[in-house]
Amino acid sequence: MAKFSTILFDLDGTITDPKNGITKSVAYALDYFHIPYPSLDSLCTFIGPPLRDSFSEYGVKESDLKLAIEKYREYYIQENGIFDLTIYPGFMDMLKKLKQAEKKIFLATCKTRIYANDILEHFSLAPYFDFVSGSELDGTRITKGEVIAYALAETKTQASEQVIMVGDRKHDILGAKENSLQVASVLYGYGTREEFLAHHTDFIVETVKDLEQFLLQ
Repeated sequence: MAKFSTILFDLDGTITDPKNGITKSVAYALDYFHIPYPSLDSLCTFIGPPLRDSFSEYGVKESDLKLAIEKYREYYIQENGIFDLTIYPGFMDMLKKLKQAEKKIFLATCKTRIYANDILEHFSLAPYFDFVSGSELDGTRITKGEVIAYALAETKTQASEQVIMVGDRKHDILGAKENSLQVASVLYGYGTREEFLAHHTDFIVETVKDLEQFLLQ
């Protein structure tokens, strides 16, 4: 029996490099509130965590968080920031091999679910996913733990050693642990080895090719 039968993937920083679209959308929102930032690169910290958490940490007042997210989405959709990204080289080939090996593949992202679906469709990734779990526009399922729990419940998947979460930030680790899942953390995204070790990830993988070999073992 294969080691892993079901794989949950994070989206931003794991499947895609969304740096351009996300940082420009964040900058647009911060500019609205006249909150300074050193550079677009400095806003890469917004890739992965829930937007509400990231805006709060960047100094947006609690009472302004809803508007900040609305401004972010305004640019993200109207200026096509949603598709201003790249798929990590080799990832689509890996998904094809995983499907050929009859793995169940779920998406578990803190990104709004309708946006995640749009991205998967736009980049021809949708056929590889058996289920998509994300947040909702009304604020439902904000945390990665909630997103993972929803995916498991809706697909009637029991936590076991054959189910694994793959992500690039501490939030993926924390969310997986909340749901009694193992987690593989990827170094090609936006997290660091130090971050992964500090939050007790189960596995650290350096490249997409390494990830493919790991998941197909």
